[in-house]
Amino acid sequence: MPAAETLTFKHLVNAPAAEAFRAFTHATALRDWLCNAAQSDPRLNGRLYLWWEDGYAVAGVFTKFEPGRRLSFTWGSPQEPGLLTVNVRFKEKSGRTQVSVEHGGLGKGAKWQATRARLGAAWQTGLENLASQLEAGVDLRYARRPRLGIFIDEYNPAIAQRLGVPAKQGVRISGTADGTGAQAAGLQRDDVLISLNGHKLAGPESFGAALQGLQAGDKPRVVFYRGAQKLSVPLELSRFPIPDLPASGAELAAQVRQLHAEVEAALAQSVAGLTEAQAEQRPAEGEWNAKQLIAHFVLGERDFQSWVADMLNDNVVNDDLEFRPNVNARLDALVARLGSVAALRQELALAESETAALLEALPASFIQNRKHLYRRVAQWALEVTGGHWSGEHADQMKRIVEAARK
Repeated sequence: MPAAETLTFKHLVNAPAAEAFRAFTHATALRDWLCNAAQSDPRLNGRLYLWWEDGYAVAGVFTKFEPGRRLSFTWGSPQEPGLLTVNVRFKEKSGRTQVSVEHGGLGKGAKWQATRARLGAAWQTGLENLASQLEAGVDLRYARRPRLGIFIDEYNPAIAQRLGVPAKQGVRISGTADGTGAQAAGLQRDDVLISLNGHKLAGPESFGAALQGLQAGDKPRVVFYRGAQKLSVPLELSRFPIPDLPASGAELAAQVRQLHAEVEAALAQSVAGLTEAQAEQRPAEGEWNAKQLIAHFVLGERDFQSWVADMLNDNVVNDDLEFRPNVNARLDALVARLGSVAALRQELALAESETAALLEALPASFIQNRKHLYRRVAQWALEVTGGHWSGEHADQMKRIVEAARK
């Protein structure tokens, strides 16, 4: 019987060995650099599950587990001819760590050729991405992908009926990013995309297949509904900008406080002179009134704080933060407790103040060593907070107030 083959890979990362080790064992860290979904029980004999968006999946068990030094796990996949093993060693010197990966158990012959090619490419790009995540918090899989430049909103049959869109499935957009191809193509809020580059869009998860093989600068055709009207335009794909991270929690908090002040001023102006009765009027069935919209902002701050707390506790992070503050029962409960527009605005100011204080208190170790998490925090706080009002809700509040005053 021929001897099994082992593929060996090495990469030097500018991070402590403890953080490099964690990146191989923590579910959030694993999906941030290696795969698209992960479950991990990080201990000796604990189970490991990895999944990629192309359907490739791995189930394994940790057979060696020495934090900061080495670990081993089995690599079982129905797409492979046999059970494989992975051995990883971590050697730190002066704050930098040599990561050595041995992927063993490969057989010889034609049936193993695809495995060798797949694993060789995966570990080369994966370890490069590991270094990028540990050193800068940048996922190269996304930084190098072509960018549509759209913001995605919820879409379901009820929303389709309200918008007059005949498509049951698609991707509804809430706006476009400045300077992107989507903005140049004229896409607007509540457009429902149903096809990109000839691929049907059944939901946000469909973009992976539609963008496969495309690069920034390409001009695929996008088909969408604007109400009942079906339209088609070329859309030039943009690059993803990678902003620099604030150097400290204090710097991040200062920027967030400025954004909060701008939102509060714009919100105050939009509801000036609005009576309590008018603030409770809905512009149409199923739409929010002014009080519910302010409550949405309050809940957004609270949910963001809870999300950051999960990261500081090193819990597995769920990134579905965006739609949590949209639940009408939560909005109505908060409005019922606070009652007035003034009380809701005061609650928002307090929540924003708490958010800024939390960011200011972020530990230096978190900012320096968990950049894949810190970038999440900073980008949400700066980009989403910055565009949440102007890009998503300023026009909505204007419509609400105009309808109420009529």
